[in-house]
Amino acid sequence: MPSRFGSPCETLQAAKLAMQDKGITVCGESGTWLSAPVPVSDQPWYHNEVVCVETDSSPFQLLDILQDIENEFGRVRTVRNAARILDLDLIAYHNEILNKPELIVPHPRMHKRAFVLLPMRELIKDWEHPVLGVTLDDFIMNLPEGQEAVLMEGEYV
Repeated sequence: MPSRFGSPCETLQAAKLAMQDKGITVCGESGTWLSAPVPVSDQPWYHNEVVCVETDSSPFQLLDILQDIENEFGRVRTVRNAARILDLDLIAYHNEILNKPELIVPHPRMHKRAFVLLPMRELIKDWEHPVLGVTLDDFIMNLPEGQEAVLMEGEYV
């Protein structure tokens, strides 16, 4: 969704700058992917990216920082899967496995989301899920129906 930062792409750029302002180093970023809403609805398509970061923060501290950035950008949490200005998820943290009420890593639905898997594959092609032992390519081949994602014009894989 557009925000005070401008277009969705400008919002994504501003979010990456906000991460850097909070001591998180963005060391890799995917192209921008447009994806159909999940679950399928009449919401507009989303703009998605995956970034690799370096941080001294623990996974829990990193999640807090990401949620602080969302709040600073004006994210309002209403109902699950509602359209939002910004949604920053912690998908994986090295090969750590966490299953706590406040944080599950790797993200519990990542393997069912084209908008995560396709941009993630741009950055770390050989990543394997530490719990399921499945590669990104295998997940992508088995995506559920309705998972549409396309790389924006001018982007490349």
